[in-house]
Amino acid sequence: MFEGFEIRRIEVNGIGINLRKGGSGPPVLLLHGYPQTHVEWHKVAPILAENYTVVCPDLRGYGDSDKPLSSDADFSTYCKRTTADDQIAVMRALGFQHFHVVGHDRGVRVGLRMALDHPKAIKTFTNLDVVPSQDAFESMDASLAFSWFHWHLMRQPAPFPENIIGANPKLYLDFLFDSWTSVEGAITPEAYAEYLRCFSNPDTIRATCADYRGVELDLEHDAIDRDRKLECPVLVLWGGVMPKRPGWQTGGSLDMMTVWKQRADNVRGKGMNCGHFISEERPHELVSELMDFYGNS
Repeated sequence: MFEGFEIRRIEVNGIGINLRKGGSGPPVLLLHGYPQTHVEWHKVAPILAENYTVVCPDLRGYGDSDKPLSSDADFSTYCKRTTADDQIAVMRALGFQHFHVVGHDRGVRVGLRMALDHPKAIKTFTNLDVVPSQDAFESMDASLAFSWFHWHLMRQPAPFPENIIGANPKLYLDFLFDSWTSVEGAITPEAYAEYLRCFSNPDTIRATCADYRGVELDLEHDAIDRDRKLECPVLVLWGGVMPKRPGWQTGGSLDMMTVWKQRADNVRGKGMNCGHFISEERPHELVSELMDFYGNS
């Protein structure tokens, strides 16, 4: 995986961020989601690297990046503002002041905060299969609560969710991949082995639960920015085939494009013939959409 990419570790904000970097040309930052690591981009990054400099980090708390301790009373360690600042610092350390951002799942929430807090740094923002946290929680219904069961579990006080997930990490990981994937064989054995290695680390389970608890502070930040629109062009792509998770992301009342058009004036998007893991289920289609988006932004 990641042929021709170098592995780097960059110290920012008192922690180490693990990443892969490859290619040449305009910079693109790829931010992974839960329960994955930067490895989720292994099908996409090498193709993009033919025309772009591609940076694929592990977010704080994930993969081989550091997992600082936090407390239930302090959500700032893993709030999206903190994680966004990490990635701005990473890109600046690599010499990039202005770049494209592609986020999936948790990476979208980090990318949205980056675009709000550092608008001059973000050239374009691509969202893979996420409704903003604020919209989702304000429109939570039975179907959305069912599909987002992990949110409600992981937000419980420590160590309850940590113990439940940690009792059998493989069972939990397998359930998520089975429930959220619609293209058979999309998660390759090599990628899965990396996900399982990282997800089996008790510190990863602890840190990712803290990441989800951080929504308490994220929602406060989002409320302050409720009426702000993103300055950059936005591409929205979502999984259109989620039979095991009806109401995924949108519940019964939300619509992807309507929600994101309230967040930015320059928005385009479409559903994809796949589940949640777009970069692994439809990598070539994703690259095609990105190339077209960058060429017309």
